[in-house]
Amino acid sequence: MSDPNHPLRAVILAGGSGTRLWPLSRSRSPKQFMRIAGEESLLEATAARVKSFTPADNVLVVTSADSASGEGFRILEPYPKLLEPVGRNTAPAIGAAAIHFRLQGLDPILLVLPSDHLIRDVQAFGACLDVAIAAAARGDLVTFGIRPTSPATGYGYIQSDPEGGNLRRVARFVEKPDAATAVRFLSEGGYLWNSGMFVWKASAILAEIERALPDLHALLLEIEAAAATEGLQAAMQARFARAPSISIDHGVLQGSDRVHVVPATFDWSDVGSWDSVHDVADKDDNQNSVHGNVVAIDCRNTFVRSDSRLVAAIGVEDLAIIETPDAILVTQRGQSQRVREVVDELTRRNAEERHTHLTVQRPWGSYTVLQSGPGYKLKRIEVRPGGRLSLQSHAFRSEHWVVVSGVATVTVDGREATLQRNESTFVPLGSRHRLENRETVPLQIIEVQVGDRVDEDDITRYEDVYGRLKA
Repeated sequence: MSDPNHPLRAVILAGGSGTRLWPLSRSRSPKQFMRIAGEESLLEATAARVKSFTPADNVLVVTSADSASGEGFRILEPYPKLLEPVGRNTAPAIGAAAIHFRLQGLDPILLVLPSDHLIRDVQAFGACLDVAIAAAARGDLVTFGIRPTSPATGYGYIQSDPEGGNLRRVARFVEKPDAATAVRFLSEGGYLWNSGMFVWKASAILAEIERALPDLHALLLEIEAAAATEGLQAAMQARFARAPSISIDHGVLQGSDRVHVVPATFDWSDVGSWDSVHDVADKDDNQNSVHGNVVAIDCRNTFVRSDSRLVAAIGVEDLAIIETPDAILVTQRGQSQRVREVVDELTRRNAEERHTHLTVQRPWGSYTVLQSGPGYKLKRIEVRPGGRLSLQSHAFRSEHWVVVSGVATVTVDGREATLQRNESTFVPLGSRHRLENRETVPLQIIEVQVGDRVDEDDITRYEDVYGRLKA
């Protein structure tokens, strides 16, 4: 149970999809679930950081329903969650989080922060947080501004009084500028990067949403009223899609006279490009950062990451090289923001590499695509102990299952069977079937799909213990 007497609640926003760190992050494997700058995922590192200031049960993660039942299931499992049925940017997400606490009879101070940023100096962050909490207790809306180190065009900017001390009134928020404007901001002073982190009372931000976005506020009240009988999650599932897609900065804070900024004295990175990953990574004397099975000879200022195969680099300089089992990215340092162009091209091609990795995590375990071609796909499926796939059917394919380790419990059209190692079964097209592991050791099978379509969208679920049934 959360501590109702503790004044601070943390709201971690984890609903984004991955594009800027492709090929490691994908639309269905966003970067907050990736281990990019250490042994923990960025979400786990964010949660660990806020636990220094409020009990773990006071941490609420706002994420997508797809992430909570898919790639992020295992990482998200320990945390209280609020699931968005569709993404609607930060203003509706933050408003829903405030309603979540009001339904508990609370009006706490909320620390709102993205799940995929990196802060290592927790003590300095805590000092800035103390300033923000004191201001929020007076009714102010507080954000954290990062002192710019370059004329970056990848961040929004906050204009404030440069002589205002450790709490400054915000004059305006500026969307991501062009290069010339960013240079001017840096030379003029008085501009900070917008970190996307906020501190305020739940009631204060709801009042500002009512002022700036009355239609959103009315929808939040409708969700709150319905939650009394349906539960908050069901109320959101039925209504949240009607919310406008708008950021809290642009939709609410821009027009408020209650906003203050705390200039950060802590280190910060949004880990938003491979250049920024290199910036925060450990490096050798030649400013190289290598991860995985890598041989780097006579290289300078180069980032190399291998997730599966051996990568060898000789005599290269100012490059980022990222290898995954199904894609390799090579980019000049300083050009990694253009990864978006690669993702756009993959989207145009409808390429699977835009969305998923060859190995895909699921609540019950994982699967790995070993080979695919016209009319067939070969997978290795691993089911954790106690894991249970949904009762499902396919309209366009049949499946052949061969057990290679563990014991499988298989249901096909109501008939249940147990398969040992080196035993197999056939799942006809259209049959209702399920695979589960009732044992205490992992189950591994090889699946061969054959049909007119062999994609992940060809599935109808009838029962699912992980909440993935479509409404």
